[in-house]
Amino acid sequence: MRYSLWARSSRPLEEDTMVSRRRFLAGGLAIPAISSLAPLSSWAATPWQPAELVPGAVETARLETLPGKVALIKRSYRPPNFETPIEYFRQPFTRNEAFFVRYHLAGIPRVDARTWRLKVAGEAAQNALELDLAALSRDFEVVEVAAVCQCSGNRRGLFIPHVQGVEWGVGAMGNARWKGVRLRDVLNKAGVHKEAVEVAFDGADMPAIEATPDFVKSLPIERALDENTLIAFAMNGKPLPHWNGFPARLVVPGWTATYWVKQLIGIDIRSKPLGQFWMNPAYRIPRAKFPGVDRFPTQENADTQPITDIVVNSLVTSHFGGEQIPLGKRIEVAGIAWDGGRGIRSVLVSTGFGHPWQEAQLGRDFGRFSFRTFSCTFRPTARGPTTIMVKAVNGRGDSQSPELIFNPAGYHHNVIARITIEVV
Repeated sequence: MRYSLWARSSRPLEEDTMVSRRRFLAGGLAIPAISSLAPLSSWAATPWQPAELVPGAVETARLETLPGKVALIKRSYRPPNFETPIEYFRQPFTRNEAFFVRYHLAGIPRVDARTWRLKVAGEAAQNALELDLAALSRDFEVVEVAAVCQCSGNRRGLFIPHVQGVEWGVGAMGNARWKGVRLRDVLNKAGVHKEAVEVAFDGADMPAIEATPDFVKSLPIERALDENTLIAFAMNGKPLPHWNGFPARLVVPGWTATYWVKQLIGIDIRSKPLGQFWMNPAYRIPRAKFPGVDRFPTQENADTQPITDIVVNSLVTSHFGGEQIPLGKRIEVAGIAWDGGRGIRSVLVSTGFGHPWQEAQLGRDFGRFSFRTFSCTFRPTARGPTTIMVKAVNGRGDSQSPELIFNPAGYHHNVIARITIEVV
């Protein structure tokens, strides 16, 4: 039997807060059955996907429908990993039913909101709390933030040479208006001792076998206390979908989705770094490969550091690679750009391999963590293949990389966007 809320690690038990999963679940979470994947209602042929994807990824990734979702691109069944087709990114906010699905563990319970409880404790907490949904929305200020939720491995399938992991295309992400309460308000009610260095989070999902480590993540105390970090219970004006963390999840604007723990049931205020598989060795990048990313000092070592914020990126959504365009017809190239919270300053478009770059018109600014739409028009003057290139620049001056920055886990693919159309 498996009792620990926090996964096993190389640390002695006294170094990690061990909280009984049974105690967490007793009286607080209704799990009539583990729904690792409910029956699919339909499937369709493979939609457009980038030509650079690893061999086999396109052929095996049909459009399939999860309950409550539109047809998404299936990457794996168990655990369920489904990405959003590109056409749903033509608006700044991603529809709930089209939002991507990402899980690490196959045991995904159906949570009853009436009996759900959130436990807050830890050796660096002054008091232990237990909150239900009513208390969460009644006792704390309810706020909303627009933010991109992006899987750390988005675009992993485009890496050359290819790397192991879920072979995502470009759709393991989404942008939503997240509504909830500030995590710091909850932590402050519990009381945070001055020696606190991290806050760890556990969800209700469970591994299928004992040997699989529970999915637990931590944040540096500074990020946990940031005003934008939320415990969210709604997205785009509706309750969270089952597949996206119902009834409550962590929202960490600007940081990759590995930290956005779904079906949140446990918060552990810690005086020691969390020693656990999903912090180390998982979700690491080589040190010095990405010097501009946010630091997580308590989890760094001589060779690697945790992946943290999202690097600046863009996606053309108006056209697919290989699309045929009539000669002389004025077309609008449009898409989205985003980063880890410094905001999009400009988007540059070129049809001449960067000679010259033309500045695109930016759409409405919904906040520094949100998608920012862009558009630019041009008229093709010669028949044959034409490559459209797009480069986003953020408020700090960071721009997309001209070449892939290779790393073994396949993170931070932000090569300047390129699609080739055929002028006929």
